[in-house]
Amino acid sequence: MPFDPAHTNRVKGFSHGFINVQASPLKNTTPTSAKRRPWYKVWRDIHLYLGLTIGAVFVLAGLTGSLLVFYVELDEVLNPELHVTEQQTQQPLQSYEAIYQALKQAHSERSGAWRLEIPRNSQAMLMARYYKAKEKEHVHFAPLMAWVNPYTGEVVSSRFWGDYVMTWIYDLHYELLLDKTGKIIMGIIGIFLLVSVVIGVYLWWPKSGKFKSALTFKAKASKERFHYDLHNVSGIYSLVFLGLLLISGAILELPDYFNPLLNKLSPLHKGDDFQSTVPHTGQTRITVDEAVNLAAQNYPNAKLRWIETPSNAEDSYNFRFYQKGEPSQRFPKSIVWVDQYNGKVLAVSDPAEQSSGDVFLSWMHPLHSGEIAGMSGRVIVVISGFIPAILYYTGFVRWRQKCKAKQRKQLANTITK
Repeated sequence: MPFDPAHTNRVKGFSHGFINVQASPLKNTTPTSAKRRPWYKVWRDIHLYLGLTIGAVFVLAGLTGSLLVFYVELDEVLNPELHVTEQQTQQPLQSYEAIYQALKQAHSERSGAWRLEIPRNSQAMLMARYYKAKEKEHVHFAPLMAWVNPYTGEVVSSRFWGDYVMTWIYDLHYELLLDKTGKIIMGIIGIFLLVSVVIGVYLWWPKSGKFKSALTFKAKASKERFHYDLHNVSGIYSLVFLGLLLISGAILELPDYFNPLLNKLSPLHKGDDFQSTVPHTGQTRITVDEAVNLAAQNYPNAKLRWIETPSNAEDSYNFRFYQKGEPSQRFPKSIVWVDQYNGKVLAVSDPAEQSSGDVFLSWMHPLHSGEIAGMSGRVIVVISGFIPAILYYTGFVRWRQKCKAKQRKQLANTITK
């Protein structure tokens, strides 16, 4: 409820964000907002209890999310061996085929496909993923991660996803370390948090002429009023960012539920698995570099970002290119499949030809990570990750203040009797 200095200097109500506290028990009157809005108390209580419970999960998700915006860079800071030295950058780059062979030699027991992420700059390692590791087959997502020096061809590190700090934090943020069950839980919590945010806006909404005071801090205010203003101001100014993070997060967490609904509105592209020709006697696979050159002819002005090698004798190469205008540079949607024997282009997927539903989904991950707006967007997401903690702290403090005030009033009434 907005503060009205014409009536009293004491804060009469507290709302918005995740915690909401009822009107001061020291004054036996009904808040003006409650009189104007009959359902005010009901929504206030829902807002309060959602905040006290699942609001704590949002704090955890916000803080871990802030770290994950730069999780690749932070992992390199924690593991200096993942940096390419300045001296090494003076050497010529190894061919993609040489890097692929280095991975196969270092992990000779693994015969499936490797997915290679092209280094983002001259001093970054090439990061490769092997998704079908038997050691982690019981886990929904835990690929073997390998880092290869693109100048020397040396495999400098091999670790399983989830077994090192930054990916452990990623799993904590994404699924509460509970695998697929955790994803569903986080998706549901995200939906309820979005409801709480909407209710918070309803509770905060000031009367006509009071918007300025509702959007600013009161000068020389009491500690109670400061917490009230900090809660409201931080919540309302971050409303758009928190809303987008919650919506995109829920959609990413619950694809099995959201995608079928979206598919009814706009048919989604189904996953492709193009097979190469059956090899003839003595026929061998063309090199990774040859396949890259053939695929690049379909996107001559695009930047290669991913290479996926064939998983078996019948599988094809899969290449992902980034075209200017795509929402994500790291996970683009311009894809080319190439026959591993004769080099024939089997299929091309161009995001310019996607349905509106596919375009919508392609925006979710870069929107959630901030990548969609470049470095500025990533910084905004980092800052936004601290807002839930501010809202939870200030809301909890104001709730406790109200509880203590109510206890004092009850004690005073007992004494007078």
